[in-house]
Amino acid sequence: MTAAAAVEKFAALGNPSYRIYLIGQSLANTGTWMQSIAQDWLVLRLTHSAFAVGLVMTLQFLPTLLLGVYGGQLADRFPRRRILLMTQTANAVLTGLLALLTAAGVVRPAHLYAFALLSGVILAVDAPTRQAFVNDVVPPGLLRGAVSLNAAVFQTTRLVGPAVAGLLIGTVGTGWVFALNALCYAGPTIGLLRLRGLPVAKPVVLESGAMMATARYVADRPHVARTILLVGMVGTFGLNFPIVLTAMATDTFGGGAGTYAVFNVMLAIGSVAGALLAAAWVHTRLRLIVLAGAAFGVSQVAAAVAPGLGVFLVLLVAMGLTNLAFQAMANSSVQLWSDPRLRGRIMGLYMLVFTGGTPIGAPIIGALTSHYGARLGMSVCGAIPAVAAVLLAANHTIRRRPA
Repeated sequence: MTAAAAVEKFAALGNPSYRIYLIGQSLANTGTWMQSIAQDWLVLRLTHSAFAVGLVMTLQFLPTLLLGVYGGQLADRFPRRRILLMTQTANAVLTGLLALLTAAGVVRPAHLYAFALLSGVILAVDAPTRQAFVNDVVPPGLLRGAVSLNAAVFQTTRLVGPAVAGLLIGTVGTGWVFALNALCYAGPTIGLLRLRGLPVAKPVVLESGAMMATARYVADRPHVARTILLVGMVGTFGLNFPIVLTAMATDTFGGGAGTYAVFNVMLAIGSVAGALLAAAWVHTRLRLIVLAGAAFGVSQVAAAVAPGLGVFLVLLVAMGLTNLAFQAMANSSVQLWSDPRLRGRIMGLYMLVFTGGTPIGAPIIGALTSHYGARLGMSVCGAIPAVAAVLLAANHTIRRRPA
C-alpha cells in the first residue's frame, strides 16, 4: 500500500462528526459481541441443542426478511439520526429486561426466543438506516474508507467483547453480560445527540411501487445485482458461526464457553486485517469481490476438516480476513454504485438478502449440525458460498465475452 493510499484510507477520521459517530458505535459494538457470546451459550446450556441456537438466529433475522425493505423506506423518508436514536433506546430497554430475567434465574428458552424476535424487529429498521447514515456523516469521497473503518472497528471490538463475556460468564454469570450490554447503548445514543452540522437530506416522497422501482434499478445494473446476490448466499449459509462454532467448541474439541470465545477472537483478528485490506483498494471491481467471497468459502471448508485445534485457529483467522474483505468491499461498492436518492432502499434490499436469508439457512445448518456433526455443518457453510462465487464468476465472464 502506498503512503497516499494509507492517508486516503484513514482520511475519514479527520471528520469530527465521523469520529464522534465511530466512538459511540465502538462501545455499542463491544456490547453486541458480549451479548452474542452470552446469548448463544445460554441457549445451548438451556437446551443442549444446536438446532435451538439456529432457531434463535432464525427468529432474530426473520423480521429483516419480512420488514427489511420497509426499514430502507423509513431511512429514505425520515431523518436517519432520529430513527437511530429510537432504535438504540429500544435495544437498551429490551436488553435490560433480559438481564433482569437472567439474573433472577427465571429465564427460559421461550424468553430468549421472544427476545430474539423483538430485537430482530428493531434490527430490520436499524440496519439499513445505519448503513445509509454513514453517507450523512462523511462526504462521498470518504465513504469507502469510512465503511472499511467501520468494519475494522466492529471487528476490533470482537477482540474485546468475547473475552469480557467469557470472563463475566465464568465469574458473575450471564445476566451481568446482558446488563453491561444495555449500558453500552449509551455510547451511540450520546454520540448521536452530540452530532451537529450534518447535512439535512430532503425526505424522499415514496410513490406507490417504490420498491419495485428499486428492484428494477438494481436489476438494470448487473454489477450491483450480482454483488447483492453473492452477499445473500454468504449471509444465508456462510455466516452461521453461532451454530457451527459452538458445536465445534463443545463436540469436536471438547471445550466450553472459553473455547467458543477464543474462536471469536481468532475470527476477529483476521476480520480486522480484512477490513483494513479492503480499504486499501480505492476502486473495487466485481471480480475482486467475487474472489474474496470464494476465498472465504474455501477457507471455511478447510477449517471444517482441520485435523487439530491449532490448524483450526489459524484457518479461523483466514476466514475472518476473507469474510470481512468481502463484506467491506461489497457494502461500500453497492453504496457508491447507487443513486443517493435510492440508497436507503437499496441498502434495505442489501440487508434483506444479507441477514434476511438467515431464517432459511440457520435451521438447515442447525439440523445438519445436530444430526451429522459440526464438521459437516461447517463444510456446507463454506461450500455453498464458494460454489455460488464460481458460478457467478462464470456467468459474468460468459456475458462479457464478445459474440
